Amino acid sequence: MGDTTALVIANGDLIEAEALSRRLAGLAPRWIIAADGGCRHARRLGLRVDVLIGDLDSIEPEELPQLRAEGTQVISHPPDKDQTDLELALHHARALGASEIVVLGAIGDRLDMTLSNVLLLLHPSLRNIYVQLWHGSETAFVLRPPGGEIPGAIGDGVSLIPLAGDAAGVHTEGLAFPLAGETLKGTESRGVSNVVTSSPARVRLAEGTLLVVLRPGKEPGTEGS
Repeated sequence: MGDTTALVIANGDLIEAEALSRRLAGLAPRWIIAADGGCRHARRLGLRVDVLIGDLDSIEPEELPQLRAEGTQVISHPPDKDQTDLELALHHARALGASEIVVLGAIGDRLDMTLSNVLLLLHPSLRNIYVQLWHGSETAFVLRPPGGEIPGAIGDGVSLIPLAGDAAGVHTEGLAFPLAGETLKGTESRGVSNVVTSSPARVRLAEGTLLVVLRPGKEPGTEGS
């Protein structure tokens, strides 16, 4: 990660705290942005928030003076806004000049919010920014044509999931179940549960968008591409 990395903390679940702490130790983000209730996760992780943004319905009013005293910029939006707090936080990270964004707390107990958070990776304004969702030791990110590397070790589990339609002309290198110019259909699960056999693995695609989910050290099941 470079010196234009932003850490965005949403209000979902934080799991595998020890693994997450190890990952954060090597991150050194330039900006830490809390999406409303993500502020409580920042406190739990011992992080000072640079920007708190959202409708602030998950923040106790008495907390705000303390946050401001610590140097946190508080950006309040009305509850009847058109964007989720996480979307606002991502756009703010882009406006600050972030070229890479790591998101924590995007996965939670509300299915609608979880799906919406994942699909935010496709937002046109984030197209030129490398955005990762961290969920414990797992990582999710998007690949568009022409593709790219999968930064996993041998034995790691990986899934390739088409988003917003089919992904065509998919070629893989270094995966147990190879693809050679094939189409992964958005209505099927063929790309789920592959495994890295050489590092770094690589994926090329001609059309579409792939969500890559990397699971370090976790063997997948027998289904896959």
